[in-house]
Amino acid sequence: MAGELQIRCANPADAAPPGGHYSHAVTAGGFVFISGQLPVRPCGTHAPEADFATQANQALANLFAALAAAGTSRQAIVKVTVYVTDIADWPVFNALYAQAMGEHRPARTVVPVPVLHHGYRIEIDAIALRC
Repeated sequence: MAGELQIRCANPADAAPPGGHYSHAVTAGGFVFISGQLPVRPCGTHAPEADFATQANQALANLFAALAAAGTSRQAIVKVTVYVTDIADWPVFNALYAQAMGEHRPARTVVPVPVLHHGYRIEIDAIALRC
C-alpha cells in the first residue's frame, strides 16, 4: 500500500541482545541505521578493563554483525560516528579502522566524550545503504 511505513528491525543472532529498548539495526527508506555498538562480547559479557585495541576491534565486529543482520555490508556504509573517552586513542582507532575498512572510506566523525556505558572507551554507530 502506498505510504505504508516499511521499517525493519534486526538483531544479529551472533551478538549480545540489545541492552535496552532498541534494535541493533533498523532498515528504512533504503538506509540501514546501526545503533551505537559498544565492545560487548557476543556472549553478552563485559570487559571494560580490556585495552583500547581489543575494545575497538570488538566494537567494529559488533558493527559488522549488525550490518550483516540487516542484509548489508561494510562496503555499503556511508557514515560512521565514533565516540572515544580519550582522544589520544584516535591514532590506534584510525589504524584499526583503516585495516577493517580497506579501500572503502565512508564519511566519519570521531567525538571525544567524558564517559560511555559500562566504562567502555569506544562506541560506534553507522548509516549504510540497504543492499
